[in-house]
Amino acid sequence: MTALLANTNAWLLLAAAGILEIVWATSMKASAGFTKVPFAVLTFVAAWLSFWLLGLAMRTLPVGTAYAAWTGIGAVGAAILGIVFFNEPATLARIACIALIVVGILGLKFFTPGAA
Repeated sequence: MTALLANTNAWLLLAAAGILEIVWATSMKASAGFTKVPFAVLTFVAAWLSFWLLGLAMRTLPVGTAYAAWTGIGAVGAAILGIVFFNEPATLARIACIALIVVGILGLKFFTPGAA
């Protein structure tokens, strides 16, 4: 039961780290090359918190699983926000690729021994 709780907490920390990765990636774009100071500050704070939470999650989760899931969460979220807020293309192929990343993250969650 303790291992299950530790894994659950690690995945929650990893999810929060991934959400913060979305925040920093999107705020970096919004900072216009770090020329808009509030977005630049948000970028650095969110990045630091994201790395810190990732490190905490890696106390329990395998490095490959944690890192791949973290970058996947960030990539999916940043791609979606890019479509919504920055008018980036929403082609069928792009959406299919984003869906494949989600499938990969779920696969890591459910098929990594000891990480579920």
